[in-house]
Amino acid sequence: MRKLLFLFLAAVIRLYSIAQSPTTLSSSEILLGIEKLNTLGSVLYIAAHPDDENTRLLSFLAKEKKLRTGYLSITRGDGGQNLIGKEQGEALGLIRTQELLAARRTDGAEQFFTRANDFGYSKNPEETFQFWNKDSILSDMVFIIRQFKPDLIICRFPTTGEGGHGHHTASAILASEAFEAAADPKRFEWQLKVTSIWQSKALYWNTFNFGSTNTTAANQIKLDVGLYNPLLGKSYGEIASESRSMHKSQGFGVARQRGSNIEYFKFIKGDSATNDLFEKNNFTWSRLPSTNKIDKAIRDCIKQFNAAHPEKSSTALIGIYRQLLALDTKEPELSYWRTQKLKACEELILACSGIWLDTFASDYSCVPGQEINITNQILNRIGSGIKVTRIRYFNQSDTAMMLDLKPNELYTFKHKEKVSETQVYSNPFWLNQQHSAGIYSLAHTNLIGKAENKASFKVYFELLIDDQYFLIERDLVYKYVDPVKGEIYRPIEVLPPATIQLSEKVYAFADTSSKKILITVKSNSANVAGKIETKISPGWNIEIKNPEFNLKQKGDESIHEAILTALDSKPGQVQVNVNINGKSYTKSIRRIEYDHIPYQFILTEAEAKLVKLELKKTDTVIAYIPGAGDEVVACLTQIGYQVTTLSDDLLEKSDLSKYSAIVCGIRAFNTNNKLSIYHNKLMEYVKNGGNLIVQYNTNSRIGPLQSNIGPYPFTISRERVTNENSNVKFENEDHPALQFPNKISSADF
Repeated sequence: MRKLLFLFLAAVIRLYSIAQSPTTLSSSEILLGIEKLNTLGSVLYIAAHPDDENTRLLSFLAKEKKLRTGYLSITRGDGGQNLIGKEQGEALGLIRTQELLAARRTDGAEQFFTRANDFGYSKNPEETFQFWNKDSILSDMVFIIRQFKPDLIICRFPTTGEGGHGHHTASAILASEAFEAAADPKRFEWQLKVTSIWQSKALYWNTFNFGSTNTTAANQIKLDVGLYNPLLGKSYGEIASESRSMHKSQGFGVARQRGSNIEYFKFIKGDSATNDLFEKNNFTWSRLPSTNKIDKAIRDCIKQFNAAHPEKSSTALIGIYRQLLALDTKEPELSYWRTQKLKACEELILACSGIWLDTFASDYSCVPGQEINITNQILNRIGSGIKVTRIRYFNQSDTAMMLDLKPNELYTFKHKEKVSETQVYSNPFWLNQQHSAGIYSLAHTNLIGKAENKASFKVYFELLIDDQYFLIERDLVYKYVDPVKGEIYRPIEVLPPATIQLSEKVYAFADTSSKKILITVKSNSANVAGKIETKISPGWNIEIKNPEFNLKQKGDESIHEAILTALDSKPGQVQVNVNINGKSYTKSIRRIEYDHIPYQFILTEAEAKLVKLELKKTDTVIAYIPGAGDEVVACLTQIGYQVTTLSDDLLEKSDLSKYSAIVCGIRAFNTNNKLSIYHNKLMEYVKNGGNLIVQYNTNSRIGPLQSNIGPYPFTISRERVTNENSNVKFENEDHPALQFPNKISSADF
């Protein structure tokens, strides 16, 4: 019977996100959670990018209305700007994904994505759909709606273009079509094998007043989301500001907002409300048949809740849990809410009982076939009558026991578990396959909508509380103590035995001479020996002086010199692998480390592009003023320039006349307010014949110009020209700047 119970328990508790420390709930949060048990309703907010979401509204819906609240971001923000580092493209999308997850942990909503890739600014939805494949992204959105089952869908942007960005308008067009398609059994029929059709009550547009664009109106439905929650000690404006400030790569830190804050909503389709956004919705258990006893049990639990002794509510919550288990699962909506409330109820039972469960490994990485040392910690802080009956590891082995947990006694269990030889490497799932410019490729349809990978390994604790069995899931993580940051959790990484790093992703040659490059091999386990092998395009040659390596300790590195030669002018590619015991490993690793998100990395193929440029150079001594992060210095160095990076101190003290050119980094005038101090010095350099090259800067609220750029006044607008298929035309093709030292023509663009 007990084995059947374990198979029957579909809802498993996950009290912490990967790489986050196990969270505990305060009494006020437990009370809010019990109140949320008695609310059956969900809202899905839809926009195009990370940072498009209205965090004020999300926090209000999740924590005041106590609705299941989700944010569907069509993209992961891959094509945007990065104000905190050099990451662009896929790496930036990974950062922004984690920033969104950090924001959701703050405001209480859930996070979803489609397969769409943010390919950069788009002027209209027609262009956007050329990249995205409209039907594919519509299918994703329908799948998410059918699984999430929102009562209301709310768009951030309209279909009529006031949102500006083509992605914004496209998100609204897709939402409008998905609203109807999700209820149509003839649309995307394959989805009905794993989910059911769903008709939301209504679709609204959350109108806005941004800058010079005001789309709000007096006849629209209004909602004050600036209320104060005394149980949390914060207003929803304050919570929202904390959530929005998680978008650090975009410089979106904002002040905490307090007081009334009115949001406006325009009806788009469905069943229109008159005065209250929620007036046509039933968010109580009465929306479902035969659930009146559950409603009463939850209301009684709320009345009897004792903040000083939350453990006294455990018995009542277990009774509610048993009622939920007994519900009929044949009706789709009833089955849906049964699953949701079972999961929430388990979390509340553990919180009231004061159970602490932690599982961590002795190292942050492993390779397939390796043995992992695991420590489990169990603590019964305030409950009674709680037993641990079994611990299961990765669904491979288990340890049976009958341990009666004494109050406030920490139990520690050590265990060794072997990783399967076929265990897949850790990597963001949407980056595992090659993809087009507009849409990611996924290995399985069940990954559609997901925000991040599941943990590589899970440990399951079987608990007996008041004669009710629970199977509690925990992600196996690595835990350590940083002398500055304190206790840190990070994900477990499954890596190949060795990874390869090339010194550059692109090797550029200005002539046919040879170039020395470096190849680094790093071991991810002990005693790794092998040989470096390469594959290179015709017209190029590579020779490695000593390709063999023998690394004794995990983490050891060997650096190998190679001579790369351009034999002709055709572009090419070099691929590198390591042969270990007759098996080839081809992966390179790129790590991403910021304090506000968990450790991240991307495994890619160890390869580099090869480019031969016909360049003429005059003076090669130049200087570079750093901006927000780019690789320009490395590129200039590769093609033979001697580059000095000008810090503020060097910029102040150096004689600039020795440089034939000074290049300003991307967004340097946005990020370095001291450039206004050096403006006169830079202009004097230009006046005396120096060449000052200023790269991209922006002029907006989050990136205002800090200084004048040139010798004459001019402004940068927000207008953008982004049709990459347009022909580049020169007003004066014979201008000296286009002739020397290298001729520049439209063929260069």
